[in-house]
Amino acid sequence: MSHPPIQPAKTTGNALLLILFGCVGLVVGFGTLVHLAHGFAAQGETPIWFWFAVALIWLAAWILVGRLSTFPANDDFAGRLIETSVPLIFGATILFLWEVITVGAGVPKVLLPAPSDIGSRFASSLPILEADFVQTVLRAVVPGWMVGSLSGFLIALVCDRVPFLARGLIPIGNFISALPMIGVAPIMVMWFGFDWQSKVAIVVIMTFFPALVNSIAGLQASGELERDLMRSYGAGFTPTFWKLRLPSAMPFLFNALKINSTLAMIGAIVAEFFGTPIVGMGFRISTEVGRSDLDMVWAEIALAAVTGSLFYGLLVLAERSVTFWHPSYRGR
Repeated sequence: MSHPPIQPAKTTGNALLLILFGCVGLVVGFGTLVHLAHGFAAQGETPIWFWFAVALIWLAAWILVGRLSTFPANDDFAGRLIETSVPLIFGATILFLWEVITVGAGVPKVLLPAPSDIGSRFASSLPILEADFVQTVLRAVVPGWMVGSLSGFLIALVCDRVPFLARGLIPIGNFISALPMIGVAPIMVMWFGFDWQSKVAIVVIMTFFPALVNSIAGLQASGELERDLMRSYGAGFTPTFWKLRLPSAMPFLFNALKINSTLAMIGAIVAEFFGTPIVGMGFRISTEVGRSDLDMVWAEIALAAVTGSLFYGLLVLAERSVTFWHPSYRGR
């Protein structure tokens, strides 16, 4: 006997109720235990029952995330709601455990500061963080990412027309990708100076070959049957490129852009360890580590993580809008 399908309205309502009551319960539990953890830390002793309570609230969060992950979402709104709620709840649980463990167990700040300490330092150091963000992200990461990715794509177009270049450049790319940036960064600083130019050069080096390799693979992704069909219509290189080959290459191009968004941030920060004006995320991290000011170090790490996540998320949204036809998105 077949069961009637779940109605979309009912599914959305059930998802809303589950998320609402689950999140309210977790917020109350998290807030209560964090308050107790700070109180026990002031007293210098944390009772054993507190850790049992932490384990129970963690188990409740685990069950909620597991239930949401398998929830039958039959409409777009419920699916997007669940897709957004699961990582948010998961991330909030990690921050909660980090807070109560470091505070309740009395972990020294030199080893690992609590998220509340990092947040307080973040809020009190906004002018410094803003200057570091401008220097590292806007002057090094974004220009280097754009130049490296675009130049890799343009050289891939040349390699597509001249096949022997691809056979020669890809092994060289693999060799250069294996070079340690710790060794290359000082050389770039000597060549281009201590300011943002040397950081852009390092980011270009790190992002060029991933863009090149993925672009070459993407341009070859269209099948022979599709190309034969275009030729049967009398389409030359330009129409075939714009209407067949470039759309087929888009998943590969966005894959390169997403990979490069991470590499660009890492490359710029590491490059600033080896010489920069007295500003920048890498400079601040290396300087504050020497002063044992770990709160500031973690504030810079948090800024880099949030920036990188937003950058990656924007690329994912752009990819979904451009490659909506791809099988990985058609079923969503």
